[in-house]
Amino acid sequence: MTKYMDYTSPDTQFTFDLNTSNLYKKDNYNLINVLGVNQLNTLEGSSLLDIFLSKSNFVEPHYHQNASELVYCISGKANVSMLNPFTNEIQTYPITPGQVANVPQGWWHYEEALADRTHLLAIFDAPTPLVILGSNILKFTPSNVMAHNYCMDENQWIKTTATVNPNTYIGPSCAPAQNRPYTETASPYWYPQGYSYNYHYPYQP
Repeated sequence: MTKYMDYTSPDTQFTFDLNTSNLYKKDNYNLINVLGVNQLNTLEGSSLLDIFLSKSNFVEPHYHQNASELVYCISGKANVSMLNPFTNEIQTYPITPGQVANVPQGWWHYEEALADRTHLLAIFDAPTPLVILGSNILKFTPSNVMAHNYCMDENQWIKTTATVNPNTYIGPSCAPAQNRPYTETASPYWYPQGYSYNYHYPYQP
């Protein structure tokens, strides 16, 4: 549904600073910023997540009930994996700067950073990206339901999922920050304020 906007209003927004809109922060190198109609009121049919990951970190398994997701790699390298509901197979697509992977609406998927300083842009065809996270499914489904349906010992299920935190977003959630393979202390954005990327397009001389 399109939100009515009075473009003569002084409250009309045409710009927004994503750095002020954090959705989730694991540490200074693994975080997600969000932009939707709640942040920029002139947006109608799109939204995005600005994702920063260090090597071996994941955007946890999840699905978007209201939108498809186009994942664009700005820097670093990542695997975008999804469960194809028509073949029941996991399909994995590596992407590097300038490449994209498309996740259809409602497909179970996750992203893994294959390099430090991986920067991904996830673009959605909905004004607010809604999500159902794997961690929430594991924690909010009653343990007796999981045990009964999958023929498990309920106490073992409770023990196995004890370290799962709802709204994990970026995993692994059990790895201490000091175990990162690099020791930078700078901003996760790894460029100073006002700096512009110096892209070299392959068709430039």
